[in-house]
Amino acid sequence: MFAESSLTCVIRPTIGYVNIAKVPLSEINISDPEFWAKDRAYREGAFHTLRQESPFQFFEEWEFEDSPIPRGPGYIALTRHDDIWHVSRHPELFCSGKGSNIADLTVELNEFFGSIIAMDDPKHFRLRSIVSKGFAPKEIKRVEDFVTNKATELVDNIIAKFPNGECDFVNEIAAPFPLEIICEMMGIPRADFAQIFKWTNTILGVGDPELVTSIDDLLMAGLEMFNYAQALGEDRLQNPVDDITSVMMHAEVDGERLTTQEFGSFFILLVVAGNETTRNAISHGMKLLTDHPDQRDIWWNDFDKNTKTAVEEIVRYSSPVIHFRRTATQDTDINGFHIKEGQKLVMWYNSGNRDETIFTNPHLFDVLRIPQPSQIGFGAGGPHFCLGANLARREIAVMFDEIRRRLPKMRITGEPAMLQSNFINGIKRMPCAWN
Repeated sequence: MFAESSLTCVIRPTIGYVNIAKVPLSEINISDPEFWAKDRAYREGAFHTLRQESPFQFFEEWEFEDSPIPRGPGYIALTRHDDIWHVSRHPELFCSGKGSNIADLTVELNEFFGSIIAMDDPKHFRLRSIVSKGFAPKEIKRVEDFVTNKATELVDNIIAKFPNGECDFVNEIAAPFPLEIICEMMGIPRADFAQIFKWTNTILGVGDPELVTSIDDLLMAGLEMFNYAQALGEDRLQNPVDDITSVMMHAEVDGERLTTQEFGSFFILLVVAGNETTRNAISHGMKLLTDHPDQRDIWWNDFDKNTKTAVEEIVRYSSPVIHFRRTATQDTDINGFHIKEGQKLVMWYNSGNRDETIFTNPHLFDVLRIPQPSQIGFGAGGPHFCLGANLARREIAVMFDEIRRRLPKMRITGEPAMLQSNFINGIKRMPCAWN
């Protein structure tokens, strides 16, 4: 429920489907886990207030009980598209090596869980140059048929498994689709898919009371996944096969290759990011198309023509990754606001993708929205732009094409169970039907 002061007014966009609450600046605390348990109208209203009244608002960090991670010094919240764009494109002024999430982990833990997203040049450039060999156009082209076949297989399975025409959309479609694709690309045996999925859910489930995932669970899942990846990398180094793990383990830049330790950390990033973000974009996309049947009709009626804008709009609207952090390397300014060396800046992509000065009627879901300027759901450019963005776009397009052709009446039939998180805009469960 809204706080009493929030009920004084409701802002209705001139054109759109989403109401946003009027939230006073004085009651906004996006560090508080309870903020992320509030409904969407409240949270959208809070970020609207921040964009309009205090786009460089300072927040204290939250102190979690029994956490081995000490409370940090606080951060500046960047909520406008252009400010996020500026910080992302100037790594010399805003580094990633001191942490890409809000809390201050050790350098070792940052790189263990974050790999290249928690590194700066020259280390970042070297490692990204090597692993990007696995995402070259020829490698992505190689898996396109598998993406299409996997979508067909999943739809075949739910039709056979659920003759009543009802199932959980997340568990049966959105989750296994990108997970099995990334596992197949990496050469992971099918027998291990379920374990990989369990590890990714644990790593990203910290903070959700239903999942009750502790820091110890997070570290254990990360260590187990790291050890698994090291063994996989060592095997492919000795016995290369036709998979991306082999490509990355044998790729060279200036005579250097990945170590198995570097591959282990990158594996955690790749599998978690390759599964979770696309899973949630597809889940949100299905909910949006259900809520806005006019937009579904526009896309469905000229699918090939409208796919590019529809996919970008799904990513903009859902913003599967909510934030990333940078740290100022020197005193500088952002749009006239002074930043001190060492200050943390948290880029709230969900807010930047709703910036009223950039996107006309930003709370309107519009599959024909011209993607200029760009949505920032894959990051706002710069050296840390998502390596798998094109693969994610392809997966979203292929899955909705399969649904359009074979299950055109598919719709979401109940409210989604949302992940309580300030990092991933996740959907845990969501019922659907197609008869």
